[in-house]
Amino acid sequence: MRRRTYLKLATNILLHSRIRSWLTIIGIVIGVGAVVTIMSISDSMSADMESRLADMDLTTITVTPGNTRAFSAMGPGGGGGGGLSSSSEDAELTDKDLRAIKLVDNIDSMYGKISGRESVYYMGESAELSITGVDSQVWQYTVTYDLESGRLLEPADNYVAVIGYRIANEMYDTQIGLNRVITINGKSVRVVGILASGEDDNAVIMPIDAAVELIEDAEPDVYDSIVIKVNDVENVETVVTDVEEKLMISRHVMNEKDRDFSVSDSLSMAESASEMMSSMSLFLGAIAGVSLVVGSVGIANTMFTSVMEKTREIGTMKAIGARNRDIMMIFLVNSALVGFVGGVLGIVLSLGLTSMLPSLGLTMMRSSMGSTLSPELMLLGIFIAVLIGIISGVVPAYNASKMRPVDALRYE
Repeated sequence: MRRRTYLKLATNILLHSRIRSWLTIIGIVIGVGAVVTIMSISDSMSADMESRLADMDLTTITVTPGNTRAFSAMGPGGGGGGGLSSSSEDAELTDKDLRAIKLVDNIDSMYGKISGRESVYYMGESAELSITGVDSQVWQYTVTYDLESGRLLEPADNYVAVIGYRIANEMYDTQIGLNRVITINGKSVRVVGILASGEDDNAVIMPIDAAVELIEDAEPDVYDSIVIKVNDVENVETVVTDVEEKLMISRHVMNEKDRDFSVSDSLSMAESASEMMSSMSLFLGAIAGVSLVVGSVGIANTMFTSVMEKTREIGTMKAIGARNRDIMMIFLVNSALVGFVGGVLGIVLSLGLTSMLPSLGLTMMRSSMGSTLSPELMLLGIFIAVLIGIISGVVPAYNASKMRPVDALRYE
């Protein structure tokens, strides 16, 4: 038989068992739609993560007081360690710790940082904002901020500040422009820079000497964290180990479990986030794959039933010269056709789902989840559906090909 004949007979079998075939196809549609949608979301998340890592300074290390665990890679003022929870409120970081860290090799620069929340007044309005104090001589060389306007802090600055985009444009009824004056604890602070949107939108960053005077409970030479800039990303792990050793000696900590400080680096955080995202995508994909397994069982069941219904026809075809290979190919093409139709409709379903996610407000990180499907992903979904159809139809097709013509013609 010709291949065109295989396709014609297989299509005929599909069309003459409509309800059963379409119920089977629905299973494939759901499976392919779920798998392709999750893969699309995963691709979007991965692309967003790669974009974030490209923008992120992976040579930054942050030291914080207490035995802390970081849950955010970036925080106000740059340098990581934005979200930290401490198990020791008594521990402090001081100039003594800075001097100890300076003995470590492969460090380009470092500075102490303080932070606190204060009322910030502008044009008669007040808002509780996070104030961050940094060493203006070093800070600008350790961050990778984009500016909407103005400049970063400079060594000679005192009562000036760089503020986030949201504070400048949305926090107050009147927008805060360059060289405008805000008031913190009765002190006038001039705005010299406004960060671009998405760059610490709620931050107020100013020289640490001025911040000590404006932040309640802040003390000179006492820091909430120490930010370290390593000269090369390949040296980050070594520097983390050396910093821990130097600080344990300086702070007279004998055992690891008694350590009253924490050292975290943006590189480890980025790697952990990537691994977690890969694991989550794999887990969700496995769950969606269950639908494909159910669909494959449905195809196999449909094919076995079709073989039983077509037993006399199989006998007739064999009696007029059809070979075992011909019978097997007819049913294999039929099962592949079921998978193909299910795969195409599954892609259509996935296109609908991915286009709906942004309109429903479902976003991951900074980008819409799975807003588009790549042609490669569509072809992969159809290929998987056809492959499942063929695999599911192998045994029924083989059984059909092995029927004896005499027995098949006698079948009632």
